[in-house]
Amino acid sequence: MSDTGRQSLTDKATSAIKPDSEKTYLEQATDYVKGTLDSVASAVQPQQEKSTTQKVGDALTGDNTNRDAA
Repeated sequence: MSDTGRQSLTDKATSAIKPDSEKTYLEQATDYVKGTLDSVASAVQPQQEKSTTQKVGDALTGDNTNRDAA
């Protein structure tokens, strides 16, 4: 199943590696919006429809508010 609306782990890691102090305001705003949209997508997508990669990513980032049985 496709993880529509979700950020890839690579995108999350790339965003996290560069400190906010080195980002432009546009980069910071983009990261915030993408992160918020990813959190919403994570919350509304049932666990059984998530890929293994997204389940792992949600667990690592603490963004697994939707914890129904997989």
